[in-house]
Amino acid sequence: MYQQMIFVNLCVNDLDASKKFFTELGYSINEQFSDESTASVVISDTIVVMVHTKDKYAQFTKKAIADATKTSEVLIALSAESREKVDELVEKAVAAGGSLSGETQDHGFMYGRAFDDPDGHTFEVVWMDPSAVEG
Repeated sequence: MYQQMIFVNLCVNDLDASKKFFTELGYSINEQFSDESTASVVISDTIVVMVHTKDKYAQFTKKAIADATKTSEVLIALSAESREKVDELVEKAVAAGGSLSGETQDHGFMYGRAFDDPDGHTFEVVWMDPSAVEG
């Protein structure tokens, strides 16, 4: 049975300090999806926190990046079972009063679209070919 995942993307000032913080909390870093600008922090089988440098985070949004010490900020990504399910959820969101956000991302093994809810919170909906992440 398909299990939906959530990926919480956060902008951080010091990537190494952020990795240290999360590993000290007992979480692991998935090196397969980490590099010099991003760390993939595994919270559970269905929750992952992606911490990004400011430059990397800026690639995902045209909006000003919030200072999390002064205002709330988060970019929420939801997994989808298929490319069709990505489109279905985004279309439902727009029909319910949301708006399209950003461009469709199609990398072959990964496909995504985004919408803003009526309050402007951005949700990315992403499908990834399971064979692309198998060891």
